Amino acid sequence: MDVNGLVTKVTWRVEILSAVHSQSNSMGVNGQITKVTWRIENFSSIKGKKLYSENFTVDGNKWRLLIHTKRIYVDHSSFFCVVADSATMPWGWRAYAQIGLAVINQFDRKTSITKVGMAEFKANRLSLDLSSLLALRESQNPKRGYLVNDVCLLEAYVSTDRTEGLISHEFMIKTDSDRHKTDEADSPTHPSEQSVLSQAFEPADPTEEDMITFFTSLESELSNSNIVFSQEEAKKALATLEEALDRTPAHFYGSREFSSLKQAFKILASFDCSSTTLTVEQKKELLAMLESLKELADRAAKAMQDKNCLAEKESFKLTTTHKLDRNLIRYKEVESEVAVLHVQVEEAEKKRKNILAERKEIFKSSKKMKMELEAVEKRWAEYEAMAKVAEEEEKSVEAEWGRIKDFISSINRKM
Repeated sequence: MDVNGLVTKVTWRVEILSAVHSQSNSMGVNGQITKVTWRIENFSSIKGKKLYSENFTVDGNKWRLLIHTKRIYVDHSSFFCVVADSATMPWGWRAYAQIGLAVINQFDRKTSITKVGMAEFKANRLSLDLSSLLALRESQNPKRGYLVNDVCLLEAYVSTDRTEGLISHEFMIKTDSDRHKTDEADSPTHPSEQSVLSQAFEPADPTEEDMITFFTSLESELSNSNIVFSQEEAKKALATLEEALDRTPAHFYGSREFSSLKQAFKILASFDCSSTTLTVEQKKELLAMLESLKELADRAAKAMQDKNCLAEKESFKLTTTHKLDRNLIRYKEVESEVAVLHVQVEEAEKKRKNILAERKEIFKSSKKMKMELEAVEKRWAEYEAMAKVAEEEEKSVEAEWGRIKDFISSINRKM
């Protein structure tokens, strides 16, 4: 089972074709080409996994096909042709083969994608990889024709004939049962029957891409089915549309409700009643209205965005203008503060110069006084001796002074 609960079904068919243009019979193969048709249903369920085909025999050797829907860092499906019993091959075994692989366009076979390769298979080369045969985004698009209703149709052409160009794009495109002799080759099932194999895979968490692919395919299948709707369903569909139209168009922008609206339009367009049967043109117009609703929702959302954009710009303009006014006021305040600081700086500079000058004068006067003090200290003993002599001299003068005074006083008493 895959992640969506589907069983991957494989229809397997092997044919032996006679190459009309082959000119080589020397190898004993008579220009024979083995054609393998591989029809894989529920193809999306094998995403990220490997799927092997049944074995088929070409010129005595067993082969099988391998498809890998996605390898690491590669956004392509890879299609291989490999030697099936490689483990039992004797040393030195080798085999030449021309191989053509094709992804069939189920709408137009002429636009099928093909690749042709030739190689000598041996012990160290047991597969031919024609990688990137089909981009995943191409294969998953149901409109491209390579994956229709989740069915992929693959073909492989294998021959050991060495005739150059035996297998070509033109040969594979034109190949059908009416133009080439066809015999059923060895296959696990009866030649007249198709073998339908159910290969189960371990469940895995679905990716977003898995779910989109599955439901897109499901929607395509359901849209192509002829469903008869009741009158009650038609009334509910009409009520759904009336309720939707009572809302604003912008409400549906990016909304998931369009799926229910699409179903409602489909019911009304498909409903047949004697009193409400619509003409073909009216049905076309009704179905076209859904696209109109989508367009109107987009236009309404765009208009609302533009209006909101203007309102946002007006709010931005008002807010920015207020900020600019505040910045201008503050700028003027800062300019005034800077001017005051300039004056203060000038005054401080003058004061600094005066202080430095005063400091210099203090230094000079202090140095001078210190020098004078040092000079006095050097002559201090001399000054002390002079003071001592002066003291003796003073005593002598006082004594003489007293003698003279006493003499004058004695004369005065006599008179």
